[in-house]
Amino acid sequence: MRVLHFYKTAFPDSMGGVEQVINQIAIGSQKLGVETDVLSLTTEQLPRTIELDGYRIHRARLDLQIASTGFSVSAFLRFAQLAKKADVIHYHFPWPFMDVVHFATMVKKPTVLTYHSDIIRQKHLLKFYRPLKRKFLGAVNSIVATSPNYLATSDVLTKYKNKVSVIPIGLDKATYPVPSAERLNYWHGRVGRKFFLFVGVIRYYKGLHILLEAAKGLDYPIVIVGAGPIEGELKQQALKLGLRNIHFLGQLPDEDKVALLTLCYGVLFPSHLRSEAFGISLLEGAMYGKPMISSEIGTGTTFINIANETGLVVPPSDPAALRQAMQYLWEHPDQAAEMGRRAEERYWEHFTADQMVKSYVDLYRSLVK
Repeated sequence: MRVLHFYKTAFPDSMGGVEQVINQIAIGSQKLGVETDVLSLTTEQLPRTIELDGYRIHRARLDLQIASTGFSVSAFLRFAQLAKKADVIHYHFPWPFMDVVHFATMVKKPTVLTYHSDIIRQKHLLKFYRPLKRKFLGAVNSIVATSPNYLATSDVLTKYKNKVSVIPIGLDKATYPVPSAERLNYWHGRVGRKFFLFVGVIRYYKGLHILLEAAKGLDYPIVIVGAGPIEGELKQQALKLGLRNIHFLGQLPDEDKVALLTLCYGVLFPSHLRSEAFGISLLEGAMYGKPMISSEIGTGTTFINIANETGLVVPPSDPAALRQAMQYLWEHPDQAAEMGRRAEERYWEHFTADQMVKSYVDLYRSLVK
């Protein structure tokens, strides 16, 4: 069986959550007899096609970007060529240009769409896009939600629930590097023996401005790993608040990220808007057995982090509640350790890459019968 994934970005050009999901499915499904192509857009002067970890990544040139939506003239022909060879086409939503390509190329193959997120920010543009979105979601054969929580709280998904299944995002811990003793010792020396950790792209919906407000009056070290469009604003906010316990480390190599996940006391994930549909780095915290603090936003974050079992869940945009949760974990190490143990247990039970991949391959096979 041959599957074509289509999304605006892909490894190795971009390292976000959707890209990671595509990569995990592509790698894992090889063992089950699936050949994978991925088509994405790029501005880089790179070969049009490369092979990565046993699957092929094809690139079309990004010509224009409006409101986070990439457009490409060459993508129409490239998609049509690859779709002819595919048994199943796997779309990753949202990306309005993808809808246009689907109808313009008159796809006749079975289609799966992973619904990663509602469209939250571009509400004015959504009015114009809505008719196309409805037609596209109505046209695909199967829609996948990444958590039961998101399915239950998405007004869009409930309209198509007769063809929606839930396949949680999964990670393969074996693909993560094992940090050397040298890197572990380095980070111990740099950030201390007990610290909270945030990992992620620094975007508006990550709630880091709330975390900085919550950190006022606390002397706990807080490590922030990642880069993004509002990084400068957050550093200015930390300066104005006089926070001396915040470590902005920027983007780090995987070994260093894993070293910090291994060493940290707990994982903070203060995302406050539904744009945070799942939370891959929150799941990484569970995978490394860490107690978590997240916000209740009706998405997959609260499917990963079960309140008072694997961590603490607070109301969104509430610095006082977030501060109180950090204080509780910090001052109750036995309870924090037990929550971390349960978090890792839940990862192995629900969120391994093998489970995710098998569910997708079963779905593909059901569509090509």
